[in-house]
Amino acid sequence: MLLCSVSPGHFYWLEPEHAFHPLQPYDMSRIALAFLQGSFAYAGWNFLNYVTEELIDPYRNLPRAIFISIPLVTFVYVCANIAYVTAISPQELMASNAVAVTFGEKLLGVMSLIMPISVALSTFGGLNGSLFTSSRLFFAGAREGHLPRLLAMIHVNRCTPIPALLFTCISTLLMLCTSDIYTLINYVGFINYLFYGVSVAGQIVLRIKEPDIHRPIKVSLAWPVIFLIFWTFLVYQLC
Repeated sequence: MLLCSVSPGHFYWLEPEHAFHPLQPYDMSRIALAFLQGSFAYAGWNFLNYVTEELIDPYRNLPRAIFISIPLVTFVYVCANIAYVTAISPQELMASNAVAVTFGEKLLGVMSLIMPISVALSTFGGLNGSLFTSSRLFFAGAREGHLPRLLAMIHVNRCTPIPALLFTCISTLLMLCTSDIYTLINYVGFINYLFYGVSVAGQIVLRIKEPDIHRPIKVSLAWPVIFLIFWTFLVYQLC
């Protein structure tokens, strides 16, 4: 995809004088919103943590999977966005309801059908990961007594938290009442980052209050501190 757009020499919008020319005045709240919407595409980084009990040798394979997947996905996403920018102007990007489809129509010709199919497969893959990990999260929450009694019930044979999943399904359908996908992404992203920050702050508190707890996977405190600095900036600008 990147070669299709760059090889003919279409790099007008990658030149510094064009790439860094703002279409709107700089505003910190807009920058924070851009980070929030952009990070939504990378939200799958935390899915694997929910199914640690199902992993073989999780203390070794969990960090390995994260260290391999995040750089790989970042590389693919950056290449895809470079390809979009080389083929589509910023004005066309903002006006398009499906950037990948617009890209395919401009460059791939009769093969443009590949793009919506690829987007659909990616969507189903993300949905599958979300359903699998969310179900596991409900199961663990019920086991630890963190859910109301009704939502903590599981199927006697399949051991699936059916009431919690039905509640999630109804809540999701209510969210879909809005016709603006960006509004939905902003709301969901804000709530996600709110709880990400609380979880990361909890890690720092536990390191200070209970430093001798056995930690099979241990990272430097510099990383959660950096995350919290960025998180504070993001949440403050969006509030």
